[in-house]
Amino acid sequence: MSRLPGKRARPVLRGPRRGDASGLPDWKPFYYLLEDLPGVEVMLVNARHVKNLPGRKTDVADATWLAQLGAHGLVRGSFVPPEPVRQLRDLTRTRTAVTRERTREIQRLEKLLEDAGIKLVIRRPWPSLPRTGCG
Repeated sequence: MSRLPGKRARPVLRGPRRGDASGLPDWKPFYYLLEDLPGVEVMLVNARHVKNLPGRKTDVADATWLAQLGAHGLVRGSFVPPEPVRQLRDLTRTRTAVTRERTREIQRLEKLLEDAGIKLVIRRPWPSLPRTGCG
């Protein structure tokens, strides 16, 4: 929590701060490490599904309780895509972020030049190709 300057000590909530700025959810590194272990079956469970089930939910008994629920088939595992699909999704997200950032920088530069009185007209180095078709 922090306080806004000039306001009557009004609290402002901020999201959790982590040392790593990777943007990964907390479960991903652990899941990826455990899924590679031979003989270990890893199941990712949505907390909302488990929350409605009766049982002890303290930090100490959590792992044992969840393991028992999983062994008895009382919880359903969430879908985690296989490694090639995850890599493709990561590449797609990165490409989208880079394209968005590039567009933002181009627009920022155009605005800066227009504020300075310079109008920039960009033309493609190749002409539009004529459409060919029947009729």
